[in-house]
Amino acid sequence: MRSEIVVASRQREELIDITEEVRAAVAASGVGDGLCSVYAQGATSAIMVQENWDASIPTDVVSCLRKLIPKGVWLHDRQDGNGDAHLKAGIVGPSETIPIIDGTLGLSRWQNLFFCDFDGPRTGRTAIVTCIADR
Repeated sequence: MRSEIVVASRQREELIDITEEVRAAVAASGVGDGLCSVYAQGATSAIMVQENWDASIPTDVVSCLRKLIPKGVWLHDRQDGNGDAHLKAGIVGPSETIPIIDGTLGLSRWQNLFFCDFDGPRTGRTAIVTCIADR
């Protein structure tokens, strides 16, 4: 089963919690046990599993990546000014795979799924959710 989640970012670098949308996709899939793959379409976006107890973790992730990969110093910046966004997306990675256990997303209590946009604000960013049964 495959579905799409479309998100819009409001900032240049933003982590958007898509956990509930992915849970709904898993429930709609009818898969009892298997795997759920969440894939960010776009060379400057990524998917991350992270805590979302309060806003400090997503904010800290963005702050950390800004310090590690500053804007405006990369060769690609000569093309369109988003070299840092490509590097951030590459380091975080385009996808996550989560087990489906008894029909539910197998995240722990403190884990959430985030769509990471490193080149926003943008509308129409897409995450592909694929649910695969183990039988």
